[in-house]
Amino acid sequence: MSNSSIGWWGVVIGVLAGSVRGGTPFLLVSLGECLTEKSGKINLGLEGVLLMGAMSAYAVSYKTGSSLCGVAAAAGVGALLGMIHALMVSRPRVNDIAVGIAMLIFGSGLAFYLGKPYIEPSAPQLPGIPLGAWSSVAQIRAALSISPLFVFGVVVAFLMHWFFRSTRWGMHVRAVGDSPAAARAMGLSVGRTRFLAIVCGSALGGMGGAHLSLFYPGAWTERISSGQGLMAVALVIFARWNPVHCLWASLLFGGAQSIGPALQAVGISTGYYLWNASPYILTLLVMMATCSTKRTLVGAPGALGTSS
Repeated sequence: MSNSSIGWWGVVIGVLAGSVRGGTPFLLVSLGECLTEKSGKINLGLEGVLLMGAMSAYAVSYKTGSSLCGVAAAAGVGALLGMIHALMVSRPRVNDIAVGIAMLIFGSGLAFYLGKPYIEPSAPQLPGIPLGAWSSVAQIRAALSISPLFVFGVVVAFLMHWFFRSTRWGMHVRAVGDSPAAARAMGLSVGRTRFLAIVCGSALGGMGGAHLSLFYPGAWTERISSGQGLMAVALVIFARWNPVHCLWASLLFGGAQSIGPALQAVGISTGYYLWNASPYILTLLVMMATCSTKRTLVGAPGALGTSS
């Protein structure tokens, strides 16, 4: 049964499936950025982390024959880049934005250079969770084949929400992000807390890259990220620095990304490129809607973007 034979239901199924498949990297990267920003730092280098994670996951999966090893490698590479970023922004009077841009260029360039031998080979992919096995319609089965990394991201979102609200360590991260001076007065190590937050956040970003190369679209190319690492920063602002809201926002961004392909699948190609630009338009709208000082400060950590 083709997409056209199920009519407009094909569009609905395609958008719903795309919101999960395309939203998974948004989810993992935005959760990583949310953790980082809760500690008072910004990591614009997550686009480079995403690309390095995608390349590393694909290369290790190809070399070892294990997609799980690929995911672990992506998380490890993300953590390593996070360590470099954290050490750089811990220096006095170092600008977060400048370091993030430098790490973006470094991570992207390194991924392109090291990943050239892996553009052609085929690596083992992550197995999907077949929630649609009950259906005889191929489109429904494909739509309900869920990435295990999406399930992982959903669990992390709710755990992170609980972590910030109900645990001592989570309160330490929030205290450091809101007022480093007050956190120091309480005897907390601002540098160590931020270091761990950035490293763990970058590890999540690397796993987002693993989803891209090992599940959807399931290959390694130099254009695989399409700016999702940068868009995740806008997504965190849109979600008001709330991990659970990051989940819903990532599904929205993923659904916007899938509108063009879903319409094309039922034979509607008019405005295809415009629909494909939906995530970028949505990002611009989010930034325009949050450019007001009063709105931006709602939910934002007090020390975010400062050099303290």
